[in-house]
Amino acid sequence: MSRVPGPVIPGVTRALLERATQVPGGPSAVALGVVSAAGERATLLLGTPQRTPALPAEAPPLDAAFWWDLASLTKPLLTAREILRAAERGQLDLDDPLGAHLPDLAWMPGQGNESGLRGRTLRHLLTHSAGLHAWAKLFTWGDERTIRARFLHEPWPVSEAGPVVYSDLGYVLLGRVLERLHGHPLRDLPPEDGLTFTPDPAHSVATEHCLWRERLLRGETHDENAAAMGGVAGHAGLFGTLGGVLRQAELLLRGGWLSPAAQAEALRPQVEDRTLAFVTASPGWSGGSLASPAAFGHTGFTGTGLWVDPARGLAWTLLTNRVHPTRHTGFDIQGLRRAVGNTLLAAQDG
Repeated sequence: MSRVPGPVIPGVTRALLERATQVPGGPSAVALGVVSAAGERATLLLGTPQRTPALPAEAPPLDAAFWWDLASLTKPLLTAREILRAAERGQLDLDDPLGAHLPDLAWMPGQGNESGLRGRTLRHLLTHSAGLHAWAKLFTWGDERTIRARFLHEPWPVSEAGPVVYSDLGYVLLGRVLERLHGHPLRDLPPEDGLTFTPDPAHSVATEHCLWRERLLRGETHDENAAAMGGVAGHAGLFGTLGGVLRQAELLLRGGWLSPAAQAEALRPQVEDRTLAFVTASPGWSGGSLASPAAFGHTGFTGTGLWVDPARGLAWTLLTNRVHPTRHTGFDIQGLRRAVGNTLLAAQDG
């Protein structure tokens, strides 16, 4: 019986990634991992963990053990997954109103209770269909205690539920729901293999020279709002190694990410172009136009991403530090993601 070939990283993919680390404004470091439905893997590491200023001579080169700031990959890999695990344990239902878990949320008459936010469900928040704004400058509000207190009492305006508006604020609320359920901050959750909230800075890939903190970030949360709330919030703050993120991709592809019932619900299309935890394949999406209609994935602002195509038996993660040393470049990270996905899928067919 002939053996089915494992995944490959074709030369054209490697050339794309090598070029990305060399162009002005491109990332200094790139890690790519691919896994098949049989569990076979292929990986590629390119570049250096920090471009400028120069690393000390004793600093280690980029390797597979380095930590990457996953940014919004925190949403599916931590927050959505933990909400679904809580549903598995009977601690909540996805159609619970938010007010059932956060009774102090905008409770005072005239301060947002009439806006409908308390009545929006966890499902609305997971699918970005609660009608919340995308973002707010939480990090300018004060210290961590002030931000966390004010966030629940802010009269957040909400529009009609249903249309998708990608919202960090919704996932911050989901993070607070989890903290109430567990009785401790998100950062005290036990980490999965290859994931952490407290990476070793000496073995972390650098992100941005933050103009707010006035220093280069390495091993600390890039997202300003999550950083101001203690380093971890429902929308950002998770770090991972290449192997750790690829393990998540493999569990999504082969099963075991959640119980069979919960995983099926997590990956079922719920609203336009979205499941409970991921973005589904559609024209212009980040996974490339050669992906099957069954494919799904998610990206992170720092330059990270994870994609799964169960119909093709392939999953992959692309980790870059495209914000290093600044986010203000013309580098086309979406174009790179699509090109990588297309070349991997084309090689799979070959």
